[in-house]
Amino acid sequence: MHVPGRRPIDRRLLLRGTASAAAATVLGGCATSTASPGAETGVVRYQGWSGEVLWHELAADLGLLGDLRLEWIGNTISGPQDIQAAVTGDIDIGGAFNGSIIRLAAAGAPIKALISYYGSDAHTNAGYYVLGGSPIRGPRDFIGAAVGMNTIGAHHQDVLSIYLRRGGLRDEEIREIQPVVVPPVSSEQALRSGQLDVSTMSDANAEKAAERGGIHPVFTDFGLLGAFSAGCYVAREDFIAENPTTVRTLVTGIAEAIRWGQTRPRQQVIARFADIIRRRGRNEDTDTIRYWRSTGVPGPGGLISGREFDIWLQRLTDQGIVPRGSVDVSRLYTNDFNPFRP
Repeated sequence: MHVPGRRPIDRRLLLRGTASAAAATVLGGCATSTASPGAETGVVRYQGWSGEVLWHELAADLGLLGDLRLEWIGNTISGPQDIQAAVTGDIDIGGAFNGSIIRLAAAGAPIKALISYYGSDAHTNAGYYVLGGSPIRGPRDFIGAAVGMNTIGAHHQDVLSIYLRRGGLRDEEIREIQPVVVPPVSSEQALRSGQLDVSTMSDANAEKAAERGGIHPVFTDFGLLGAFSAGCYVAREDFIAENPTTVRTLVTGIAEAIRWGQTRPRQQVIARFADIIRRRGRNEDTDTIRYWRSTGVPGPGGLISGREFDIWLQRLTDQGIVPRGSVDVSRLYTNDFNPFRP
């Protein structure tokens, strides 16, 4: 399908080979722990997100990590890249969409999911937006369309695939849809300028775009799947084995920080996030924090449910992306370190 008036797509926005990148990093592992033999590390390295406060950062600010120290080594804008960095030992904990975790595990990565950290609910979700007057109104209208998303082979593409399959599209029809990698901050402009037919937006980016008017979502992931946790923090299995007390302290602090966010008034959470961003001195804008609505995590304290992996594993195996039987979900995650487990 060609949508009239659409300008040519900037091919530089396309991401090629994302799926193979995960597998490539799995086999190139390096050092996995900063601990000396027989001693646990007291420092956990991680990557941040500009303008956002991660749950371990909130946990540290709330004094929930005890003597455990966090070491920020820079920012990322990609969940798959974040967990790949954990696999190679560049960081100790990384977070990504559960489908991306499955892909990496299927490629042989020795990782385990420790706690859910983001998801979708009635207040926080991802929408697939079009301009007013767009001919795209349902699944079949996506055929031939250019759809913007921050990463190929992750949350937004997998949710779209489920939506299209439920709408009756065949695999060959789905392959006619053109995924285009666009940084989240550019997603609205790319849609309004005609480079995209559909743009995936969430949180502050979606709310700011909606305030300016002229766009609406064809569907949202919450409308499609209901409330669900979508991503987990992971660590290498050998890091967990060598540092069990450190991991328990870290996961307990994250769980309590998530529960703090789940149970406190929204404005109190926003004020705390804004204060953390100002004090850490990374030259960030705090404006987007005021659009924070909820944790998006349905399980108390980030408890992981097997369903939150099963739904993506089924899609990936049905489409031949992940070999059937290559991933045992029951071994892929654990709630053992979470104080809110039953």
